Amino acid sequence: MKKFLIILVIVVVIVAGYGWSLYNKMVTGSENVDNAWAQVETQYQRRFDLIPNLVESVKGMMAQEQEIFGQLAEARTRYSGASSVSEKAEAATQVESALGRLLVIMENYPELKSAENVQTLMVQLEGTENRISVERKRYNDMARDFNVMVKRVPARWFASMFGFSQKTYFESVEGSETAPAVNF
Repeated sequence: MKKFLIILVIVVVIVAGYGWSLYNKMVTGSENVDNAWAQVETQYQRRFDLIPNLVESVKGMMAQEQEIFGQLAEARTRYSGASSVSEKAEAATQVESALGRLLVIMENYPELKSAENVQTLMVQLEGTENRISVERKRYNDMARDFNVMVKRVPARWFASMFGFSQKTYFESVEGSETAPAVNF
């Protein structure tokens, strides 16, 4: 009888130790999945914070350049359409003024910055989308590892006993196969 009790205690200690270890493993796995999702949300937040500001700065730079080029084109049109000397002189002054402003911009920015800003925006868009994609993959990898752990026997019995359930995978929403449009 005493031998049976010793064997029973050993079995209970082994099962309890295994359950304890498994519980800790499931807690760690669950936290890893939650952390991976937090990283996805961090990248979403980065996208929401960064992209609109970049788009607005590109718009501002493009508007400044478009305004000067527009003024220059308008002054040239007035000059070519001027019939009197005073109209031609006035139009020439406007052309000189627009050219002066253009020269100031070109001195401050040896190359016009709109193209560079648009390229920077495109690089940031691509980088942001890549970061989000990487974090989504990490999340799905962590969710897969956790789901495999809680589906396997005997962990499955302990998982339901301790309240762990499968994690949902990230799935793209309907219509996400269409690339978002960037309008200036």
